[in-house]
Amino acid sequence: MRMGFVVRDVINQHSVKKSANLTVNSDLLAEAKRLKINLSATLEKALQNEVSERRKAEWLAQNAEAIDACNELAETHGLFSDKYRPF
Repeated sequence: MRMGFVVRDVINQHSVKKSANLTVNSDLLAEAKRLKINLSATLEKALQNEVSERRKAEWLAQNAEAIDACNELAETHGLFSDKYRPF
């Protein structure tokens, strides 16, 4: 049995916006503008996803030893709740 985990986002969604200069493929930018895509919102969402994925990977790497030990313990001895599960 593998144990799960939760990675919580701790980015303040209400913090002040800051300007950033970016370089983007000109054809892609033109098409995004034609489609009326909000570049700031789209970039922010993509960055949130990327930050979340990298934090998850970082957390897993930092806690790999403890996770493995916990999983080994559960596989060897079962879980306390095993006797209460109806399946």
